[in-house]
Amino acid sequence: MKLKINMWTAIFDIVNCILFVVSWFVIAGTAVMDATSGTNATGGTGLFFYIMAWIGVALNIWALVASKKNNISIVGPVLGIIGSAMFGVTAAMAFPALVVLIIATVFTFLQRPAKGTQQSN
Repeated sequence: MKLKINMWTAIFDIVNCILFVVSWFVIAGTAVMDATSGTNATGGTGLFFYIMAWIGVALNIWALVASKKNNISIVGPVLGIIGSAMFGVTAAMAFPALVVLIIATVFTFLQRPAKGTQQSN
């Protein structure tokens, strides 16, 4: 059984991977522009990336619960929670979070049956 929540969560994790890659450049660029223009947009820019990370945590928790109920492996959602939370705590963890999310996306898309369960057709 393939769950749509897992598919959408994996897609969102891919989007977050792209956002996490560009986040450092966007935040650094905004900080430089703030310093030269005297504005303060860096906080709002960083907040966007943090909100996206915590939405990822929530979606992965939802996928974890749904996978558990349907006897689907929970490796992907667990890694997705870890990866999203790593960035959600600090943007300095963007690279490790990116690696964990890529692995999480693969496992979430696979949707293998959990160990010890029989797959019915």
